[in-house]
Amino acid sequence: MTARRLLQLFAWACVAAIATLSLVAPTWRPVTVLPHNLEHAAIFALAGFAAGLGYPARPALTAVAFVIFSGAIELAQIPVPGRHARLSDFAIDALAACAGVGAAFVIGKLWPTRQRPA
Repeated sequence: MTARRLLQLFAWACVAAIATLSLVAPTWRPVTVLPHNLEHAAIFALAGFAAGLGYPARPALTAVAFVIFSGAIELAQIPVPGRHARLSDFAIDALAACAGVGAAFVIGKLWPTRQRPA
């Protein structure tokens, strides 16, 4: 399995974890020592970074997809008891994911992968 494929799988695992942890009851959500906003920023930046490296051909499309995903996750929390849709969470999530995609883009430009011989 290639490194790109592993990064793609990791990015999708992050997306699945975000969706799951965002929609379960608050008592089922793991608690960390990190502040709430930093937790959000960290997982979304990691997901964006992995997706940016795993899918390097269209970074703008990847970033837009994460903005939409961030909004969808917040809206999906509305009917979940004990969960709250927050504009601040959406902004942090979307910005962090886009920063992750952007960092992956820059790294991809600085360290391009070698092409395999045909």
